[in-house]
Amino acid sequence: MKLTGVLPALVTPYDVTGRVDFKAFEKLLSSLRAAGASGWVPNGSTGEYNAMTADERLEVLKFVADFANEDELLIAGTNGGSTREVIEHSTRAYDAGYRAVLLASPYYAMPAPNELLAHYNSVLDAVDVELVLYNYPPKVGVEIGFDILDALADNPRVIGIKESSGVMQRAVEIFERYHGRLDLVSGSDDIALDFMMWGADAWICGPANCMATACVDLDRTYRSGDMAAARTKMATLYRAMNSLETGKFVQKVKYGCELMGTPVGDCRGPLLPLSDEEKADFRMAMQPIINWGA
Repeated sequence: MKLTGVLPALVTPYDVTGRVDFKAFEKLLSSLRAAGASGWVPNGSTGEYNAMTADERLEVLKFVADFANEDELLIAGTNGGSTREVIEHSTRAYDAGYRAVLLASPYYAMPAPNELLAHYNSVLDAVDVELVLYNYPPKVGVEIGFDILDALADNPRVIGIKESSGVMQRAVEIFERYHGRLDLVSGSDDIALDFMMWGADAWICGPANCMATACVDLDRTYRSGDMAAARTKMATLYRAMNSLETGKFVQKVKYGCELMGTPVGDCRGPLLPLSDEEKADFRMAMQPIINWGA
């Protein structure tokens, strides 16, 4: 699988009773396809996988796979708290039609480097999937260090790393050390253009749920070679992107979907809805994006 374009890290819509809202989900996916999304990444951190049952996660995977066209990439978030659980979720994803999974470190466990490497190898041994690593230390407390990347970079089924540390030097070093061996995937949204400059051909993007047109436009503008226009567009996106990175990411993305006419409900507890003041601040940051290109 070649990772390219903007792949929304999908929210999971909920109705007023707290159940997964597949009608709202279909409307959201249709709008993202119309905006130019190149594929789908359900059940990641933006999708609140940690707040869902195993059955709900499988229902979401099947729904998205059924919706997807043959030319759209499918990557399943199959993270969990233990190797056994991740293997179970990855097996279900494979059976649902997914041939690639996105995996951070198991949450809460905080494995040592040798334990994390053994974890990834155990998943690869158990399930015939390709693996996109997910470096997100603010969420899981563990860095996927270069010793782990060195050990996995030449495995043909380890295809890339979504880098969400927010540390630009990591992107530079990943490019320098693994170009042609591991795909660098943008995962720090407020510096997405910098990632593109350092070889990221794909952007697994939570903000794309509510900013897909703008994100796809930025990606295509950069690919066209018009760097001046790409900088201008990144600057226009920056305020909203930076707001997301400062906290309450999923709540803001979901509120952003409401602003864009594709409401997806609230988050599950313990996450609470935004306050009126927080909504007003994010609504202001979203203003240049709501009518992007108009």
